[in-house]
Order: sequence, then C-alpha cells, then structure tokens
Amino acid sequence: MQKDTKEILESTGKVIVGKEETILQTIIAMLCGGHVLLEDVPGVGKTQLAAALSKSVGGEFHRIQLTPDIMPSDITGYSVVNQTDGSLEYRPGAAICNFLLADEINRASPKVQSALLEIMEEHQISLDGQTHVLPTPFMVIATQNPVETYGTYHLPEAQMDRFFMKISMGYPTLQEELDILDRNGKKNPIVNIAEPVVTPERVSELVEQAAQVQVSDAVKQYILAIVRATRESDMTMLGVSPRGSIACFKAVRASAFVHGRTFATPDDVKALAVTVLAHRILLSPKGRNSLGTPEALVKQLLDTIPVPSDAFVR
Repeated sequence: MQKDTKEILESTGKVIVGKEETILQTIIAMLCGGHVLLEDVPGVGKTQLAAALSKSVGGEFHRIQLTPDIMPSDITGYSVVNQTDGSLEYRPGAAICNFLLADEINRASPKVQSALLEIMEEHQISLDGQTHVLPTPFMVIATQNPVETYGTYHLPEAQMDRFFMKISMGYPTLQEELDILDRNGKKNPIVNIAEPVVTPERVSELVEQAAQVQVSDAVKQYILAIVRATRESDMTMLGVSPRGSIACFKAVRASAFVHGRTFATPDDVKALAVTVLAHRILLSPKGRNSLGTPEALVKQLLDTIPVPSDAFVR
C-alpha cells in the first residue's frame, strides 16, 4: 500500500475499530476531491470517522448539525456592513474548512440543501457579488439515518449525484464491539491521534499523483459497460449519469494508487462500483420488486457483465 495512505488508514483506525474498508473508501474519495454520504443508523461511528480522518491529515474540521431551522448563511456565511466605512465584510460560515461534517443532511430544508449544492460542486461560495474559494482539500462528509423519516426532506437526485460515494458502516462484530468498549471506557478515542500523519498540502500532492495512474481502454470500456447497462435495464427508471462514469473512472485510479500500483484493473472497478454508482440509480417498480435496492442491481451487473480479456494489459 502507498506509504502516506497507509499512515492515514492506520491513524484513523486508532479511533474507528474494524472498518478498514470504509476508511479506505473515504480516503479514496478524498484523493478524488469527492464527497461522501454516510447512511447508517445512529451510533455506529459516522461522526467519529469524519473527525478522525480530519485530525489524521491536519485539516480544519467543522461540524454542523442540520435541522429544519438551519439557514443557508449558517453554511455559506454572510456579509455585514462595516460601520466605519460602509463596506461589506464577510463572516465565514461552517463551510470554510477542509472537512465539513453535515450531520443528518436530510433534516435540512431544501433551501439549505441547494446552498450546499454549489459548495459541493464548485468548491466555492458566491455571496453578494464576491466569490470565496474554499480551502484545499475540501470534503463534505454528510450523514443521514435511513430508518427515521419523520421531519426529514428527500435529497433531490441532483444532490445525490454530487456525492462521490454513498457508504454504510454497518454494525461491528462481537470482538470489534468489545474493542470499542475498551477504547471508550475512559476517554474519547479521538485523543489516540496525537498529531497528523500528513498535512493538507501533502494530501493535495497525493491527489495529483493519483490522477497520474494509467487506466487502459479496456478498463474504461468495462466501466462504461456497467454504466450503460444501468440506463438500458428495465429494472431502472434512472441510470447512472456521465458524472457517475467520471466518478468511477477517478475512483479506480485512486484505488490503484493507494494499493501502490501505477495502473488500474477490473478488480478496482469491482471493489468500488457499488459505493460509487448505486446511489445514482432509481429503480423501476419491477426493479424494486425483483431486486429491492440499487446496490443489488450493481452487484448483479458485476456478476453478469464479462470482464474484457485484455483488461489487465497496462
């Protein structure tokens, strides 16, 4: 594994027990400049994951608890009039950071979600005729509870498509939960990360290095075969968009990079296709009856679409 990403993984693992795959997927999203939607029940460590990753890379971490009464200005900031000279002065909102944890995003009003949309897509804030560029790296880690629906707002498909990955952490095993009890018995385990293992500037360098990984035409065709199958299937009402194709392409490059390779393989596609593509799909009534979830559809496509014979050629 690539040295820096291994250190980030191990540092974050001092807080998060037994979720190496989840941590690694989040790191891959970070190396692609993408945002992550963590959808899971309360109490499985979603907030701790965001805080631990931020502390491991020395990034500025902000958390905003989204409720129906949160205003867009709480995220974007606002302008106030300087009483001395009458000029407008910008007061930063929660988004001026490296890692923004948007907790329970589906409880925010549509107006707040729209404000978050530009931030996620453009990495900047436009306010009162001025543009405020966000720090680099910048990553939104949003959480939502899939069980509770009272007092929530449906995330529009346009915003779902802006999330690079949708990840579920899942419950720990018995042994993992015993370890969690030991770690949390006396103090918050976030203190186990004494200092960052990399800097935000180093993360920016890693992003550039990951973008240099080679992806053969055969692997690109394999990605597109999966994507196009989601559009043509009678199991779907809405297939994966070209933004999803690009996200999968970037993800397989980053996956190869973190595993110390200079080229991507179909195994990188298989490892990440569900988390990168499934949340961009809307199933048809037939699909819901037959498969239940978009994740099941993507897994079915991975099992049925043949891997090109020359896909391992560098």
